[in-house]
Amino acid sequence: MGWGGGRVLRHRNVVLYLSGVVVSGFGSSVMALVAGVWAKSLTGSDSLAALTTFCVWAPMLLGPLIGTLADLGRRRPLLIWTNLGMAAVLLPLLAVRSGDRIWILFAVLTVYGVSTVLLDAAEAALVATAVPEQLRGDFNGLRMTANEGMKLVAPLLGALLFVRFGGPAVVLLDAATFVLAALAFALVRVSEPSARPAGTRRRGARTAEGIRFLRRHPVLWRLVPAGAVTMGMAGVNGASVYAVVDAGLHRPPAYAGVLYAVQGIGSVVVGLFAGALLRRMPERVFAAAGIMLFAVGVALRVVPSLPVVLFAGVLIGAGLPCVLIAAMTAVQRETPDDLLGRVAATANTLLFAPNAVALAAGAGLLALVDHR
Repeated sequence: MGWGGGRVLRHRNVVLYLSGVVVSGFGSSVMALVAGVWAKSLTGSDSLAALTTFCVWAPMLLGPLIGTLADLGRRRPLLIWTNLGMAAVLLPLLAVRSGDRIWILFAVLTVYGVSTVLLDAAEAALVATAVPEQLRGDFNGLRMTANEGMKLVAPLLGALLFVRFGGPAVVLLDAATFVLAALAFALVRVSEPSARPAGTRRRGARTAEGIRFLRRHPVLWRLVPAGAVTMGMAGVNGASVYAVVDAGLHRPPAYAGVLYAVQGIGSVVVGLFAGALLRRMPERVFAAAGIMLFAVGVALRVVPSLPVVLFAGVLIGAGLPCVLIAAMTAVQRETPDDLLGRVAATANTLLFAPNAVALAAGAGLLALVDHR
């Protein structure tokens, strides 16, 4: 199939860039799990534990506005200083040792969510400068593979670290990953234009430019909304996982971890070959194929058979990344450099915000209808 991962990994900038993304993603995956466990252990409240996830996800709704910051200057220094800043922002969590200080955790997680949106926008914009165009599909696929691989490993390591040493140990680990990510981005060799003048326009007007460009682009305005709908349905599907395990397979709730692991394997595999596939078909065809795999996988989950449900998980895991990789690769290719931060952040908001909303909708539907 002509796997391009080897060529990607021989490119110095790509290796450093991918290292920065992977190491910070590892720390974020660890913190994503531990934050909820930490809140639960200190307060005993399921609601406050769930609120930790909301704090991280809520800034995604402001993606178009936050992404504007990535277009005001050079992206590499922004990545370096934002990562270093987050390492410092995490340190107040070392003081969270009782329920009366849980507000510090929520405040830090909200800043964490803002920085995640900003880093994603700056990273997507810098890719267009640091990674050759012919390697971007491979790069985005490898990034997806690395992120999914971290999700398989990092939560387990984070849980073990929390149980053995407590929350402060996880904080120090996450802070260290931000420092290492900053170092990796500092070593990237890239020629960027000087800081972009903000002009006399208000920030709202600059934000609207990114939204307007995405709305008027004939390719992006098909790919991104198609991905948004698919991710929304992924949220509904995700809400039904425990019902599939319980009512469908008659297994204990912990077995849901097996389904997530199998889904992660599907995502890892498709990420490895995404670049090669994108060289043989347009992004819209690649995305459509992924949507079909996802749809078939969801449909197969109604069958009360463990082998069938596991196979369905592989199809779901393989299908969803196709839409995301296709959309982001197209955004990086089609968007002018001075708009790329805003457009990338807007695309991320449209792609991922429906997932969080649909999770709640799916939970409500399960109260009314059978999971099938």
